[in-house]
Amino acid sequence: MNRVRLVILILLVPLIVYSNQGNGAAMPKLQEAAFDEIVFAVRGSNPHDGHWYANFSHYANETELKAYVDGARLAKFNIKTGQVTILLEDALGTIRDPVVDYDGTTIVFSYRKGGTENFLLYEIQSDGSRLKQLTDGTWDDIEPCFLPDGGLMFVSSRCRRWVNCWLTKVANLHRCDRDGSNIRMLSANIEHDNTPWVMHDGRILHTRWEYVDRSQVDFHHLWAMNPDGTNQAVYFGNQHPGGVFIDAKPIPGSNRILIIHSPGHGRKDHAGRIATVSDDNGPDDLSSIRFITPDNKVYWDPFPLGDGLLLAGFKNKLMLLDMEGNESVLYAQPAIPAGSDGQLASIGLHEPRPLMKRSREPMIPDRTNPGERTGRMILTDVYNGRNMKGVERGSVKKLLILEALPKPINYTGGMDPLTYGGSFTLERIMGTVPVEADGSAFFELPANRSFFFIALDEDDQSVKRMRSFTTVMPGETLSCVGCHEERDSTPTNFRPANFLIATQRPASRIKEVPGIPDVFDFPRDIQPILDKHCVECHQPSKREGGVLLTGDHGPIFSHSYYTLTILKEFVDGRNEKGGNTPPYQIGAVASPLMKKLDGSHYDLVVPAAEQKLIQYWIESGAPYPGTYAALGNGAIGGYYRNTQIINSDLDWPETPLANAVIKSRCSGCHTGDQSLPKSLQDENQLSFWKPTLLEPQISRSRHIVFNLSLPEQSLMLLAPLAETAGGYSACREVFPDGSFGERLDVFTDTRDPDYQSILALIEAGKARLQEVKRFDMPGFQPPPAYLREMQVYGILPVDFDPIVDVVDGYALDRQYWDLFSYFPEE
Repeated sequence: MNRVRLVILILLVPLIVYSNQGNGAAMPKLQEAAFDEIVFAVRGSNPHDGHWYANFSHYANETELKAYVDGARLAKFNIKTGQVTILLEDALGTIRDPVVDYDGTTIVFSYRKGGTENFLLYEIQSDGSRLKQLTDGTWDDIEPCFLPDGGLMFVSSRCRRWVNCWLTKVANLHRCDRDGSNIRMLSANIEHDNTPWVMHDGRILHTRWEYVDRSQVDFHHLWAMNPDGTNQAVYFGNQHPGGVFIDAKPIPGSNRILIIHSPGHGRKDHAGRIATVSDDNGPDDLSSIRFITPDNKVYWDPFPLGDGLLLAGFKNKLMLLDMEGNESVLYAQPAIPAGSDGQLASIGLHEPRPLMKRSREPMIPDRTNPGERTGRMILTDVYNGRNMKGVERGSVKKLLILEALPKPINYTGGMDPLTYGGSFTLERIMGTVPVEADGSAFFELPANRSFFFIALDEDDQSVKRMRSFTTVMPGETLSCVGCHEERDSTPTNFRPANFLIATQRPASRIKEVPGIPDVFDFPRDIQPILDKHCVECHQPSKREGGVLLTGDHGPIFSHSYYTLTILKEFVDGRNEKGGNTPPYQIGAVASPLMKKLDGSHYDLVVPAAEQKLIQYWIESGAPYPGTYAALGNGAIGGYYRNTQIINSDLDWPETPLANAVIKSRCSGCHTGDQSLPKSLQDENQLSFWKPTLLEPQISRSRHIVFNLSLPEQSLMLLAPLAETAGGYSACREVFPDGSFGERLDVFTDTRDPDYQSILALIEAGKARLQEVKRFDMPGFQPPPAYLREMQVYGILPVDFDPIVDVVDGYALDRQYWDLFSYFPEE
């Protein structure tokens, strides 16, 4: 039987009756509701992954591993009779996200048909008739909602990017006509924008995962925008780390919003506490959150009915709750067959929606002009803001504009080797625009891309750094009041746009910063400066102050890059949970490295052009590679917390021998936080994701003690080796009270068999690195997953042969980013 015929037969299945298990004070109100039926989806959860967003497509490193399971139903429940009707069932497919049109009878939902790999939008009538496919293609379309103007908003992987810190795809906001045509991308987030829904005033409420210059996992709160993508602005919570505010919907007859508050970085299936929020006291007042359910019981997909009632899913149950958290079970879904073997699946009941007519929200006119490539930004007063004390009027001269660049793939789920404990993202320096004497600015931005700004003074020093991002749609003019302005009060010095100096002229175009690359690469752009001015004193044979600044390769990073990071020689504000730091606290101006270049550090004076390179490298997040092609390649070991270890050395014959030597010859003194790595991939209990740079073992991490360029120059060998043999004689006898005694030469001669065992491991690492290649080595080839996605995007031909055809990852990145440059059709 073919697949289409199977669907038709399922629609003809008679009504299935289950007993109504509901009871409680809310039930009489439900019986008086203006609807009789509730539509819902039944499906299983991702068995491999607990991330709230990992629920479609495949994994980056293993395309056969899916973020969904087989077996699903679309059904409806009659609150009067207790009957359940199956509208659609697919033992090999997945059904999700049903929404009901304003007419109360048409249902649009996301459906992955059995035998296919991506979700698309479909519609069906509430009686199970007229199943119709709306969207097509090889992307995933999920989480639809109806718009007042007759269109559909939905979330889609058509944005062609991957999660910055995980192994799954990103989905952003899109819209289309009611029949699925005229698809337009409306959000340019490098991370997820999820669960859109129309507010009472016609704006679109959604969850935005913020990733710029703060934290990878702490900011995923509520934002609002117009249905055309214009006027994107925070709605609630973006100054407060922690929690995923998702599945937000306005409560009928109320100014409050019903949400799921999923704790921490969120739970699978958006599970969490049901709560309400309001922006009456501004977007940052946490006292506006009111929890409905306790923290020891999690629900998902709440839907406000009005009159103090709401629906929600809880495991396999359809729940009715009131605003005090009193609950009733309306229906419990039995297990359903799933997969080709017909086994029963572990399932959940999701997205309950009443089948009822409702009024359309106000229709906000389209403000975009599809014929334009840019939008415009008006900044009223850069000095109007919170935490701007000490910034004198007239001191800010320009805005530095940077673009957060999307990731074409994320092979290991970590940041390796982009940074150590810092950014997962490359940033492109677009250039600068002027700020006028009154603090105003008026400038053009390319449409539908992610930008953030840094206020610069007359010396091009960073005064204040934006910790979020903004987007303009084609033809949009977007304005902001100030720099981190108070968002719950009207500024006292507000001036209309026509009174601003900046708006008395045409919008400024971005002016490139001369003499610097737009995307920095540490080995290419920064290491030559260190080689010229610093390495003479900071190399293994000298190591003044215990500092190494050579470009020698460690297992993942160069020694210089790792050293500058752990010594906090640059300050980029990464992983700081706060969103609004004082002026001059982030960037090159606050970085100790810059103060070592002006003659105060042993009379070292670095030429201005080279200082400028280092300065703008810091401002753009201080990355190690300048290409995403470096991800998941050229490393020994990897991100151990994800168990995505590449080029593992644990199965090498040299590893157990060296491990035994380190234990027998070193572990007597190196215990606890003074311990040493026992292999090239041993992180030694340091968090690679968020290392605490004050931890003692950070200075003896695998990233610095192993030298894969010059193995005999490894600190692991030089420190315990006698000076007479060319070592440091750095080891000391340790007494029971913790004090140190005389020098203790662990190895008196390089011919010591134990010394040779450690050396053999490091030499094996060097050989392996020469084989797999790092991004800064001749003959480097991006990893297979990266090349695979470049074929998916149409950048590489389908017949590309990675064995024969050598590519330039830097050039491929730029071709990929060019996909997001908006060029209207002629």
